[in-house]
Amino acid sequence: MNHRNLRTAMRVGMLPAGIAIALAPAFASAQEAAAEQQGATTLDRIEVTGSRIRQVDLETAAPVLQLTREDIENQGFSSVADILQNITAVGSPAISRTSPLSSGEAVGGQYIDLRNLGANRTLILVNGKRLGITNDGLQDVAQIPASMVERIEVLKDGASTIYGSDAIAGVVNIITRKNFDGAEANAYMGQYDQGDGTRQVYDFVMGFTGDRGSVTAGVEYSKEDPVWARDRWFSEVRFPTGEKSTPRPGGLSATNQFGTMIRADGSRWNLIRDGQDRDASDFANYRPRNGTDVSNPNQQSTVYSGIERRSVFLNGTFDITDNIHFDTDVLYTDRDSFAQNAGYPYQSVDPGGNWHTPISADSYYNPVGNRANPGAGEDVEFIRRGWDVPREVNNSLTTFRFTGAFSGSFQTGEHFWDWDVGYLYNQNEGKQISTGNLNTAAVAKAVGPSFLNAQGVVQCGTAADPIPLGFGPGACTPWNPMVPAGVTGQGGLADPGVQAFLYLPGQALSETETKSYFANISGTLFTLPAGDVGVAVGYEYRSESGYFSPDALAQTGISTDLASGPTSGGYSLDEVYAELSIPLLADLPFAKELSVSLATRYSDYDTFGDTTNSKFGFTWKPLDQLLVRGTWSEGFRAPTVADLYGGVSQSFEDYTDPCDTSFGSAAGSAACLADVPAGYRQPAQSGGVAAGPGEQSPIPFLSGSNPNLTPETSESKTLGFVWSPTFAEGLNLTLDWWNIRIDNTIVPDSPTDILNDCYIRGIGSRCQSATTFMRDPNTGELTFLSFGGRNAGFQETEGFDFDVNYSLATDYGKFSVAWLNTYVSKNELKTDSLEGAPQQLNGFDGNFRLRSNMNLTWEKGAFGVSWGMRYYSGTKEDCYFDDRCSLPNYQAPDTNGTVVPMNELGSNTFHDLQVRWNAPWNATVAVGANNVFEHYAAPAYNQPNSGFSYYGGFDIGRFMYLKYQQRF
Repeated sequence: MNHRNLRTAMRVGMLPAGIAIALAPAFASAQEAAAEQQGATTLDRIEVTGSRIRQVDLETAAPVLQLTREDIENQGFSSVADILQNITAVGSPAISRTSPLSSGEAVGGQYIDLRNLGANRTLILVNGKRLGITNDGLQDVAQIPASMVERIEVLKDGASTIYGSDAIAGVVNIITRKNFDGAEANAYMGQYDQGDGTRQVYDFVMGFTGDRGSVTAGVEYSKEDPVWARDRWFSEVRFPTGEKSTPRPGGLSATNQFGTMIRADGSRWNLIRDGQDRDASDFANYRPRNGTDVSNPNQQSTVYSGIERRSVFLNGTFDITDNIHFDTDVLYTDRDSFAQNAGYPYQSVDPGGNWHTPISADSYYNPVGNRANPGAGEDVEFIRRGWDVPREVNNSLTTFRFTGAFSGSFQTGEHFWDWDVGYLYNQNEGKQISTGNLNTAAVAKAVGPSFLNAQGVVQCGTAADPIPLGFGPGACTPWNPMVPAGVTGQGGLADPGVQAFLYLPGQALSETETKSYFANISGTLFTLPAGDVGVAVGYEYRSESGYFSPDALAQTGISTDLASGPTSGGYSLDEVYAELSIPLLADLPFAKELSVSLATRYSDYDTFGDTTNSKFGFTWKPLDQLLVRGTWSEGFRAPTVADLYGGVSQSFEDYTDPCDTSFGSAAGSAACLADVPAGYRQPAQSGGVAAGPGEQSPIPFLSGSNPNLTPETSESKTLGFVWSPTFAEGLNLTLDWWNIRIDNTIVPDSPTDILNDCYIRGIGSRCQSATTFMRDPNTGELTFLSFGGRNAGFQETEGFDFDVNYSLATDYGKFSVAWLNTYVSKNELKTDSLEGAPQQLNGFDGNFRLRSNMNLTWEKGAFGVSWGMRYYSGTKEDCYFDDRCSLPNYQAPDTNGTVVPMNELGSNTFHDLQVRWNAPWNATVAVGANNVFEHYAAPAYNQPNSGFSYYGGFDIGRFMYLKYQQRF
């Protein structure tokens, strides 16, 4: 093997293009021995994320960002997910912790979305091996304990040829600590200025290294308390203005804590509220309902969910012989999350037609029933929010992950080869417990006939045919929906017996399993004048299986938690790949280095067939300090278990009807007037009309899977340079252009997208039909809507990454700056295969044109200070209020010339500060604050990645923390 010196541009730590350092000890020993014989200094080959070929050069054709252990410790974010979420190339969170109405097995996890292309298009690796997925293909990065992370490498390029499916947008490779000698304990404590959202992280790492191997183990406990919507100005009511002191009072629910009685003539009556406990069965205590009889559900909701996590991680290596080794890592994580919403807004007449439960004319509690009007009583409809019993969702997930591999090296002539054979197993077991939803069959009995028995107790049934009092099988507890919240003794929801009878906890179980067998070999085929020709080949078998099983209540649809069907299925595949690295020129004028790389991967799935994807890359160094690089690659993403085998489920979806005459973007258009009457208003979930966009549907929509889905395909291109000028030691600049186009996209459809496609974009296939949506011919209200995944259209995004890194040592200390930028010039989505302009995503909602992070660091002696700035460019959203409509005449290609009023939101910058001290007893103390100036963004009424009118990825206040690290 010929060994060449590293060039000037390859100084260690110089480039933000990071490297995966995965050295084989036996290979290093053999290489050193060869060096002694040759009398030359040799350099270990390393495996770079995005390539299986080990090589000497640190730079590759693809851009890679590295976060070191020092980077992780010098900031105030406590989890791997939060650290990654603040990378400029990362898009909006897939499932935000500010969305309390989210449900399903993925709730509680944290997922990374590179390039805003969807979290299931970003592949997550741990030490180069896949992390387990949910049935929807999501990978929870927060389950990796931060204390065990050595570094994180983000490959910002497609890598399906190297790693297979899902690597369309890029790869995140989390590399754990190994060969660790000693022990380390860490404690982290912080909370928001408001005194809430407390976070605690405690961890301990210990390891030892011997002659035959090493073991590194770590345990971590973390707890993040929830933050309540009532404690933030932007979420205490639904549609605030931009001023913290004067929130907009609109958006309250038509259901209240007292109940609304609806008589046969349509009149609505509420119990008189004068501070006294009124007799809810006496009609004299009622008055006509007025506009103040409303509730604010945000007062009972979380704006930021709580999470508690326990993790154990172990990494070990053992030298069986000088040339054969066994490596393993084991992860165990137990995660619990909590979110709460206001009590269910129950209506006796379900708009979806699933139940009808009026207060019987023979109910003892009916103020206009037969007891008050003998022989002339009437059944009474009602609306009542279950204020005494908020809805809670508790998700728990247990993860067990094991990888074991035998590896080694050997030599053929002057060429070295490395091999590994191993197995990966990952299991996720989840349980979701939900409370606060009513059993509609029990409600029908509880508001049915009842009477006052001889003991003076109200009992279900009649005196001639009584039903036993209680909440077991065959029993019944009568309910008076008109009793105010908190009042006991009149059959209201505050009575424990009523709650026990009406409410049953819901439960859903889930499990996913990933199994993989793999074998790889890499080395050098022969030597050209410019260097070694490297090759890597490998085989992988992988199977994915899983299920999600709601309980009987959910599957039968007799709960207000809505009907949902089970998901169950799996798939398997065989894959082979080959990769080749060819050095063409070296040490010539204007060609200090010129090399190309080729790769291809063949994948054979048992669900849809086979696919072949290839990649080409090049690196060119015209000068020692300048590297030019580029790639072209094909990629794919296979449908997930949930995509193929998910059951049909009901859901009250948040949606915006474009035909609404108050805030609809297409109101008054010919398409709308053909389907809805003049003056049409979108109905509210709890009666009346919607107060604004994003209102919950009053009827359950249907969503489900599609067993006929086929893989998405993609094409990725990058071109850029790395410059390390000799006139400025420590200065490094990178600029990379990138473009990703995904075809045959598996579109996660939504009710709003369907309606917009029909009425704004004029796509006829998306308009009223038996398979999309239907409206009431008189009122225009939706009576049916079905949505699900489908292969259609394309998504294309394009932009630039520009990074600057500079460090300078002076007599006053060491100064360094890291400035990372991602500018998106294009982000288009087409959700059909018809002619017409695509939807423009760039600059709208959570799709920022520019994200920029700058970190300034000063270190001298035992002290260090870090200052960070996180910048988000402005965005646009639909305009819902006249006083916040800054672009009333906005037009875009995707609106087909239609004027769509827009509201423009300004840019935002969040500042972070940390001060640290290295104590003489081998400890480090750090104090700091994230969002040190307590900056808030303007409200975002489209509720991007959130259940509230505020972007779900922004800071929700000033967060102060203290960290202590003790090394032994």
